[in-house]
Amino acid sequence: MAHVSIRDLEITYRHPQKNTEFVAISGVNVDVERGEFVTIVGPSGCGKSTLLLAIDGLLKPSAGEILIAGRPVTGPGKDRALVFQEFALMPWRTNERNTWFGNELQGEKKQTLREIASRFLKLVGLEKFGQHYPHQLSGGMRQRVGIARALAVNPDILLMDEPFGALDAQTREIMQTELLRIWEEDRKTVLFVTHGIDEAIYLADKIVVMSARPGRVKEIIRVDLPRPRGMKVRELPEYGRLRSHIWRLLEEEFAMVAGG
Repeated sequence: MAHVSIRDLEITYRHPQKNTEFVAISGVNVDVERGEFVTIVGPSGCGKSTLLLAIDGLLKPSAGEILIAGRPVTGPGKDRALVFQEFALMPWRTNERNTWFGNELQGEKKQTLREIASRFLKLVGLEKFGQHYPHQLSGGMRQRVGIARALAVNPDILLMDEPFGALDAQTREIMQTELLRIWEEDRKTVLFVTHGIDEAIYLADKIVVMSARPGRVKEIIRVDLPRPRGMKVRELPEYGRLRSHIWRLLEEEFAMVAGG
């Protein structure tokens, strides 16, 4: 049984004033195995983020269904955690207190909270910055705190919506490698939205390429590159073939968008 099963999913938005609607995604079918790292790429506005929100239970499908371990998603759950592009940290809380926030909402005791924050800040390489505040950190470090906070609630599924999109190119590559290192620790199921073809290939076991709006699955591509991965994987012939193939798929969609 797949860990995440998306069946004939459609999500339609209605404009409250104009009484009109548009279809964001339609007929999406994807299976994600437990422990699999899946990246999602496609043109802007194709519904990638909408898909993540639906998996998290924050959006209700207009048609179709999403199953987690065989059970329909009816709302948010402890088995899922969402990491946004914006750091979304509370500036008045220390990094330690930001990290344990989800666990605090679950009623954990203070000593347990400190132990949890210590463990996950260490995992993301920020064990010395627990008593600092978000504004005292670089962008990459703030995003690490966001990842630590998501991991601290011990979700089965990690949903990541362009988490490195606001970072500079060098920091972004460092964070990609760090994320893979963290993922190798316990192999959580990950769905990761990105606009970057290189990022999609470097991280993934499987890539879902989506079409322009309404977003549909154009192709699902298996990434058979060796793990653990370092930047040298980008020098492999297979990496180049994958990159060219995905670019051709997306180029077709960009042309459709540009042509109206």
